[in-house]
Amino acid sequence: MRSLSQPSKEELIEVHHLAVDHEGRMLVWAGEARTTSAAPSPPPPQQAIRQEDQPAQVAPPATPRSADAERRQLTVMFCDLVDSTVLSGQLDPEDLREVVRAYQETCAKVIARFEGHIAQYLGDGLLVYFGYPLAHEDDAQRAVRAGLGMVEALGQLNTRLMQERGVHLAVRLGIHTGLVVVGEVGGGTRQEQLALGETPNLAARLQGIAAPNTLVISVTTFQLLRGFFACQPLGTPLLKGLAQPLAVYRVLYESMARSRLDVVGSTGLTPLVGREQEVGLLRERWAQVKDGLGQVVLLSGEAGIGKSRLVQVLQEHVAAEPQAWLTPCQCSPY
Repeated sequence: MRSLSQPSKEELIEVHHLAVDHEGRMLVWAGEARTTSAAPSPPPPQQAIRQEDQPAQVAPPATPRSADAERRQLTVMFCDLVDSTVLSGQLDPEDLREVVRAYQETCAKVIARFEGHIAQYLGDGLLVYFGYPLAHEDDAQRAVRAGLGMVEALGQLNTRLMQERGVHLAVRLGIHTGLVVVGEVGGGTRQEQLALGETPNLAARLQGIAAPNTLVISVTTFQLLRGFFACQPLGTPLLKGLAQPLAVYRVLYESMARSRLDVVGSTGLTPLVGREQEVGLLRERWAQVKDGLGQVVLLSGEAGIGKSRLVQVLQEHVAAEPQAWLTPCQCSPY
């Protein structure tokens, strides 16, 4: 009878994988045993914890797959520091670094207020997207407001820089709106989400023709501003790489318009329809006011149903009568 401590040839080869049969004449030793059904060894004392008390083992997350590129309409801003080469010759490199950082932080605060996205810091330049990753219905207006705000904020920064370091900063800004494809570019650890297409290139060209501390926009962006800004036509200057002439404008300042009604008021409005009852109530209250009985009317409703238009109708109705208007304050989306 074979002893349990002396495994047979078949066990050595098939079960324990300790040997290999060499042409039926000899067994060749194959190394350590690989048990297939042996009971697991007991865990060390520090691991002797009930299995149900241990948290479930979660497989490590797979490497996130980069999102597909998407087609978007963006308003792109290029901002560049004027005469940065001259500035680098005036300042020690450490002082220059502090000045550039102060300039970048000042611009970044203004851009954040209007929910723009700084895609790249290009040395002393900035590439900014309005409409990605978060889109708004007024991204062109936000970009222009941010540009004017950056010029104003740099004026305040210059007061401090002139006292501390004897330097004065100026910027050029260019803005264009158009279609792009936003996706991941680069490789390895140098991957960025960038917008590709003609739009960023045109914004850079517009920045190049801007005078110091001015903002130049394309006609495409100009058409989206809807009278909210006063602009000066600059004609159709030659832009490198552009096949067709492009009308450009310099943004001077923000107009007094505070709503869409203010913008379209000069061009005329279509007649108000379906609000006879509300208009009649307002006129009735105005008649009581003229009789010496003060009135308060609250207009409440969802956005876009015509509350501001009702106020405008009342203003037009009493325009020829003695009255004083207290202009209402409106919340800013910024």
